Amino acid sequence: MAGETDLDRMLATLDVERRAGTFTFVTGDWPALGSDAVATIDEDEGRTFVVPVGSARVVGAPVEFEAAWLTLTVHSALDAVGLTAAFGKALADAGIACNVLAGYHHDHLLVPVDRSDEAVALLRGLSSR
Repeated sequence: MAGETDLDRMLATLDVERRAGTFTFVTGDWPALGSDAVATIDEDEGRTFVVPVGSARVVGAPVEFEAAWLTLTVHSALDAVGLTAAFGKALADAGIACNVLAGYHHDHLLVPVDRSDEAVALLRGLSSR
């Protein structure tokens, strides 16, 4: 199924789902975290794991950022233009940090857990513009 490329249609159909749990980013040599990782990113400096906070704490990994995982349910195309800028601006204007992971079907946003309800409301508000 091809993803949507029209920004107006993406925004009109945008909704948000929150994944259960609280997540954090961990880097370094934490072999036990590999099976708990919900995302990994390989960088020159090393591998980053996105894991549940509880998993990080069990192995003694530092928890520097506790995040809610929000998924935009609109199926945006990988070459779509403007969606990231639209939600990024809305969250930035509200002072909400946002770390973005792009999947094949959806964009996934990790936002501070204590601001997640506000982030969801702002993102849903984009569809009414």
